[in-house]
Amino acid sequence: MIRALYTAVTGMITGEAKQSTVTNNIANANTTGFKSDDLALKSFKDVLIQNYDNVVNGKNTKNTIGSLSQGSKIDDVNTDFSQGVLSTTDKATDFALSGKGFFTVRRDNGITTKDYYTRSGNFQVDGTGYLVNDSGDKVLGKDNTTNAIGPINVSDGKLQVDNSGNISVNGVNRYKFDISDFKDYKTITKVGDNLYDAANPVQAQNVSVNQNSLEKSNVNVTTEMVNMMSITRNYESNQKVIQAIDETLGKAVNEVGVVR
Repeated sequence: MIRALYTAVTGMITGEAKQSTVTNNIANANTTGFKSDDLALKSFKDVLIQNYDNVVNGKNTKNTIGSLSQGSKIDDVNTDFSQGVLSTTDKATDFALSGKGFFTVRRDNGITTKDYYTRSGNFQVDGTGYLVNDSGDKVLGKDNTTNAIGPINVSDGKLQVDNSGNISVNGVNRYKFDISDFKDYKTITKVGDNLYDAANPVQAQNVSVNQNSLEKSNVNVTTEMVNMMSITRNYESNQKVIQAIDETLGKAVNEVGVVR
């Protein structure tokens, strides 16, 4: 009985976690470059149930009844990195990637600097002429003069970018976007602000840069709504199981064995 209660409770805990993931996906359905998440679950190791009720040649022998699940637990959060739909805009500082790869941005908090990666290309030019994202992180590119990777400074010039990521300022080819990719996407983790953290980036291959475009979120709202309804019903079912177990335990404590 207690095992059944524990199993139902673990189902409710994982249900809450899955609902949180689905809610976050729906909330970011209109976030540029957002990639949806899916919570992977796995069951705890089943318990083998046996007894010794069978009697053979006058001896009690082991009889396997079956197995009992001890519930489920969170295994991993899987991110769907599939391509989102591209939409056309009228801003020269809007960019979308078609294919596998990420824009590289550098965050400087005044003490340390760290590079992050994003699919969101809704950039703008800050007051000092640098190309930045919504959080003020500087977008990185290769300087064609020094061949060094660093922040892209376009001053107040006119931007023009080709599909290979080459950036021309006032007609002069100045930079090329530093577009990174990763051999193992399992190492990529979300860190907020639509950014990813990962180690050992490599140069992206077969990726196209589209100016005056943005990549939409790859969240399928219809699918997420169906998932939410399914999770809610499973949660309610576990609630009813717990309620039934609680009532049964109450009867066992208060009524069984009572002298009448």
